[in-house]
Amino acid sequence: MSTPPALRPLLYEEMLPGGGHTSFVLKRGQLLRLTDIEGGANVSVLMFNAQEKSERLNLPDTLKCQHTAKLTAGHCLYSDMGKVLAAIVTDTCGWSDSFGGVLDAREVEEKYGTGRYQELRNGFYRNGVDNLLVEMGKWNMTLSDLLMTLNLFSKVTVDAEGRFAFHPGNSSAGDVIELYAPMDTLVVLTALQHPLDPAPEYAPKPVRLSWHRVADDGITVLCRKTRPENVRGLHNTDRSYL
Repeated sequence: MSTPPALRPLLYEEMLPGGGHTSFVLKRGQLLRLTDIEGGANVSVLMFNAQEKSERLNLPDTLKCQHTAKLTAGHCLYSDMGKVLAAIVTDTCGWSDSFGGVLDAREVEEKYGTGRYQELRNGFYRNGVDNLLVEMGKWNMTLSDLLMTLNLFSKVTVDAEGRFAFHPGNSSAGDVIELYAPMDTLVVLTALQHPLDPAPEYAPKPVRLSWHRVADDGITVLCRKTRPENVRGLHNTDRSYL
């Protein structure tokens, strides 16, 4: 059995402020814990193979091979090479969105109004596209590498007519999502409001990031039981490290 979340050895911890962005390599065998501090957080995430960045998160394949659009604990996040970039091993809010994407500068201004640096200084209105591109540039990637994002902590459903519905309050203060890395995974993320969030004010929420070492691979047992495809995906990933 894997170590209970509260007992996993802590390697490092930092705060990601609302509107902030960061990127790092989550090494094979490490676990990233994201904690919603105030409730209502949204974290937009991109993932790449840290050794070969042309291999990246493929959300359509992730959904198709697991027969679901509701990503939560027990599901894997697949690359376009059929390997697992990360496994969702804990999720106390129960749903993360793979449909909504992120807002660009024009959309932020249309939705929230003008929030320029000249008047607001560090409180200026940021947008998801620019935030992610800033981080991607640090790893020699450009706009052509900006693909679909996973929105952690957010719930979006689709009705019979194909209309998207955002569910406010999906995540509460203290909710946790844990991502285990079976390979060296480059993680790029930003903490901004979901594009479908109906709140009229620009008020992105902070999250706590903490890195943990996992003693053994027993942590992926739930993912292996959820779908047989995950057994093959994790096998493909492990084969790269023989």
